[in-house]
Amino acid sequence: MVPGTAVETVPENPGARRFTGIELWLHRMTVLLFVFVCAVVGVLLVILPWRPEWTDNRLLLTYPALRAFVASGFVRGLCSGLGALDIWIGFWEAIHYHEGKMPLK
Repeated sequence: MVPGTAVETVPENPGARRFTGIELWLHRMTVLLFVFVCAVVGVLLVILPWRPEWTDNRLLLTYPALRAFVASGFVRGLCSGLGALDIWIGFWEAIHYHEGKMPLK
């Protein structure tokens, strides 16, 4: 170490600051809303493709080729898989939620 020089410690993120008051509650509500929307959409995507309403609707009755494609097991399984992924993403966000520092824009 050279005499007369000071060692500076640099913070991890110098532009970050803590949430305050209303910002903290807005952040909490945003995360809660995101988790709720992910859970609802995920459950709908898991259940709906296996219901009769999936293929027996006015839009698909006029397009038989599209109806056959949508009724295939591959498309139904793909939609259910996306629903399960959506549920997993929502709960992942809920589990890994923390009230850390907020980055400045």
